Amino acid sequence: MILAVLVAVAAVGLGWSAVYHFYFDSSVYAGAVRYWFRDGGMVYDYLTPGTPYGFTYPPFAALVMAPMAYLPLWLIATIASVATVATTVLVTWWFLVPLIRRRGWNPRYALAAASCLALFFEPVRETFGFGQVNLLLLALVAGDVLLGVAKGRRWAGVGIGLATAIKLTPGVFILYLLVTRRWRAAATAIGAAAVATLLPAALWPDASREFWTAALWDTNRVGNLEYVSNQSLRGMLARLPFDDVESQVWIACVLLALAVWAWRVRAADPLGGLALTGILGCLISPVTWVHHCVWLLPALVRCVEVARGHRWIFWTGAAFYGLVCTRMTFLYEAGPKPPLAMVGANLYVLFGALMLVAMPVDAGTARDAPAEAGADGALVGARGLRS
Repeated sequence: MILAVLVAVAAVGLGWSAVYHFYFDSSVYAGAVRYWFRDGGMVYDYLTPGTPYGFTYPPFAALVMAPMAYLPLWLIATIASVATVATTVLVTWWFLVPLIRRRGWNPRYALAAASCLALFFEPVRETFGFGQVNLLLLALVAGDVLLGVAKGRRWAGVGIGLATAIKLTPGVFILYLLVTRRWRAAATAIGAAAVATLLPAALWPDASREFWTAALWDTNRVGNLEYVSNQSLRGMLARLPFDDVESQVWIACVLLALAVWAWRVRAADPLGGLALTGILGCLISPVTWVHHCVWLLPALVRCVEVARGHRWIFWTGAAFYGLVCTRMTFLYEAGPKPPLAMVGANLYVLFGALMLVAMPVDAGTARDAPAEAGADGALVGARGLRS
C-alpha cells in the first residue's frame, strides 16, 4: 500500500512538472543544434523565439546532442523522460547498495520506494519537466566515483572527464581526485575532458572560439542571478541588500567552502566524497538552478545511512526534503524578503552549507552505533523494507 502511494505521488509530481515546464530546456537544445547542423548558423547565436535563452554548454555537448537536430520535440521529450527516470533509478541503486546490505532490507522494495522518493525530489522533478541533462551527468560522475575510482579500475576518471566536457560544473570532481591523491584517475579525467573538448575544436574552431572567449562569460545567457531558483552562494548574496560588497563576500565564501571541503573530503568514503563534492559544486558555482541540485541526492542518502548514530542529521535531511518537495522556495519569488523569508528562499544553500560542515563523511562513524528505532526507516517505510 505504501509503495503504491509513493508510485502515484511520484507520477503526479513528474506529470505536473512536465506540463508546467513543457521540456523547455530540451527545446532550447534541439533548436540550437538544428540551427547549427541543419540551418548553417552559429550554435551560440541561436535564441529560443521570444526568449533571451540560448545554448550555454561547451561545443562537445552540442556534438553529443546533434541527433536532436533531426528529431521531433515529442520524441526528444519522450527520450529525455525515460532517460531521467532510468538514471534516477540507477544512481539510487548505486547509492543504496551498501545500506541495503548493512540493514538487511528487501532490495526490490527498498529500491522501488527510494526511487519514488528520489523522483519526487524537487530538483529531479524540475530536471524531468525541463528535459535537462542533470541526471545523466550525475550518473556519469557517480558511476565513475563509486564503481571506478573506489575500486581502482583502469577507466576511473573517464566519466568525470566526459561530464566536465559536456558541462563545466562537474569539473569540481577533478579537484576531488587531486585532493584525495587519486593521481591516475585525475590524469584520466583531465585527458578525457581534453580530448572531448579538442575534438569539436578541431571540427568547428569558430564555435569553440565563440564559446571559450564570449559565450562562457556572458552572464545574460543564463538568467538573473537574483532569481530565487539560483540556489548558490552567489545567488543567496545577490538576494541580500549588499550590492557594494557582493563580489568580495562571494569570493570569501567560495574560498571558505573550498577550505572546509578540502579538509573534510580527504577522510571521506566514496559516497561521502561524492556527496561533499556535489554540495561544493552547487555552492560555489555562480549559477545553481534548483534543477542542478540533483547533486544533493547523495547527501540525502548519507542522512539516512547515518540515522542510527546521528539522528539530528537524519531529521535535518528529512525536513529539508519535505520542505523543498512543496516548492516552498518559489513562494519567495517576488517582493521584499524579511529575515525569516530569507531562510525559505535559500533552503538549498543553507542545507548544503550545513551538510558540508556537519555531515558524517564516512558511514563507519554510524555503522556500529546502537540502533534507535524509527529513524533510519522513516524516510522509506520501515516495515516493508525487511525481507
